[in-house]
Amino acid sequence: MRKILTMTLLLGLTLTASIELAAQVTTPRPGSGLLSNPSPIGGGRGGHGYLFAYFEGSGDNNLMEQLRFAVSEDAKNWYALNGNQPIIASDTISESGGIRDPHILRGEDGCYYIVATDMHTYDPKQGWGANPGIVMLKSKDLLNWTHAKVVLAKDYAKNFGDAYWVWAPQTIYDRKARKYMIYFTLQRNDRKTLITYYAYANKDFTAFESEPKLLFSAKYGSIDNDIIYNDGLYHLFYKGNTKDENGKEIKNGIQQATSKSLKGPYKEDFKYLDAYAGTRTHVEGSSVFELNPKDAEKQIVKTQSSNRQFVLMYDLYSSGRYEYQTSNDLMTWTKEPQSFRKDFFPRHGSVISVTAEELERVQQKWGYVLTHQFESTGNPIIRDKHTADPAVLVENDTLWLFAGHDAAGNQNNYIMKDWLLYSTTDMKHWTEHPSPLRIDDFKWADSKQAYAGHVAKGKDGRYYWYVSTNWCGIGVAVADKITGPYKDALGKPMLTNKDCFASKHSWACIDPAILIDDDGTPYIIWGNKQCYYAKLKENMTEIDGDIHQIDVPNFTEAPWMHKYQGKYYLTYASEWPEKIAYAVADNIGGPYTPMGIISEIAGNSNTTHPAIVQFKGQWLFFSHNGGLPDGTSYSRSIIAEPMYYNADGSIRSIPATAEGVLP
Repeated sequence: MRKILTMTLLLGLTLTASIELAAQVTTPRPGSGLLSNPSPIGGGRGGHGYLFAYFEGSGDNNLMEQLRFAVSEDAKNWYALNGNQPIIASDTISESGGIRDPHILRGEDGCYYIVATDMHTYDPKQGWGANPGIVMLKSKDLLNWTHAKVVLAKDYAKNFGDAYWVWAPQTIYDRKARKYMIYFTLQRNDRKTLITYYAYANKDFTAFESEPKLLFSAKYGSIDNDIIYNDGLYHLFYKGNTKDENGKEIKNGIQQATSKSLKGPYKEDFKYLDAYAGTRTHVEGSSVFELNPKDAEKQIVKTQSSNRQFVLMYDLYSSGRYEYQTSNDLMTWTKEPQSFRKDFFPRHGSVISVTAEELERVQQKWGYVLTHQFESTGNPIIRDKHTADPAVLVENDTLWLFAGHDAAGNQNNYIMKDWLLYSTTDMKHWTEHPSPLRIDDFKWADSKQAYAGHVAKGKDGRYYWYVSTNWCGIGVAVADKITGPYKDALGKPMLTNKDCFASKHSWACIDPAILIDDDGTPYIIWGNKQCYYAKLKENMTEIDGDIHQIDVPNFTEAPWMHKYQGKYYLTYASEWPEKIAYAVADNIGGPYTPMGIISEIAGNSNTTHPAIVQFKGQWLFFSHNGGLPDGTSYSRSIIAEPMYYNADGSIRSIPATAEGVLP
């Protein structure tokens, strides 16, 4: 946490209540992980994935200082649960109406414990002044949490009545005492010191057993303490600083002190661990967790004595980033920081390792964001999310479906921040893969709109994802694997409105589609109101030659090109509300013969978007409608139907059905 401004200390009693978030699920086994005490807990050994507890650093001020969860399969690529919305409302659990710095611990008893700073800096009456104390949460299933509050100045008025800041609490299991110790930073009303105190939680995790005691007093003070046990030594990580002879701070960053006893004394080494110490980029809120073995094996930095890997992550609060460094032994850390890939803006948080069952459980409650399997029961294919603008690619026995993502149901405008990826081998059993591409991956895309895209495989074996971003142009991202993650290949748009020479409106350069011709030549087709095409170079990221226009009647948008019996079939959205029309030519540039409408107005959606592919001998037609109960023109859903040709090569009419494609 950061030291700024002032407010009046709020007083209150220690209260206990329960929040019901979901039906209770079977209590998980304790599991193993980060060595926060003499047995491995809290972090990662033996686990399947990771859970990140944090509060948010962007968006609505009234919602930022609230508890959120994110999950990851590899501790690098993170996905917010519940659409990055709070999982518990702070005003139901805290004295101030806000919480910060949530620390989550997997307990020895199979329960989960969270402690957090009770503070609401965005309340103008409170700001960065005094905060009341600590919020305590306990759960048996990660879904349902009981809560309590410790108001330090009132609960322990004799020696702590002058408490001003009660910051960044954390919990560790003291194996010797067989109790959970809560430690936190305290600053008193005189504003002179930042000292770490501790107290044991009672058996119900609803209050302190007794008055807090001194744990650690750094030479120049400390905040954001994090204690980790490893190989007989307790490592206390904290944000510290160095001052000159006049008491002026000259440097700050992440430091550590060590002790052979949990209760100290802790010895400071005065070294800085983070890569930004002494620079203008400041960090805080450090937290250490251990990688699961499967992920530790992928790390480069190893020693002969250990194949374990620890992660030191921290909050670069002034620049909006969250980065990390790694170590084998908690003493020597990599010099170059790395960044998490994430779809949220976390502030000071913490991570535990979780099992596959736990990942499934939290996603059942707050929405699937990682790899999971489901069965389609017809149209729409996907029913837990709103999907649009399908693109399809077949490799071997697998069909890959790339989708746009409408953020929520009942929308009245386009809110699209990422793209989704699904795969199937039979059109019934599907796998959803973690989102491999987000609009934020294109730094130049000021529109922040993840419009329609198309993926193609280059001759180099890599995958190229062409995306539209509304008025900012068409970009291209590249990945070594079809599942990504994808990275911006150019750092700028590949096509812009300047390339749409016959168009005058700002959203002309959208809806890219790719055709790899029979001779291996790649083409890109795109446009709104006017349809364009161009040849791509072999590198798949540059236009080769001139840009041409395709003349077809009533072209609106969403072109798709495929070949059948040597002819070029251009399918596209036509008129408004949109229908699907097509035209046929002997050459990609035309002239095209209009063939009429094959799919009528999509149900409950002004737009539609075709994709056509042959899969296991059957031609398939994909599009979207507003078919879910909360569907609209801006909350759409992908559907699929079998597609058939007549003897003359014309395509039969394709009515939308509930059954869709039968396996």
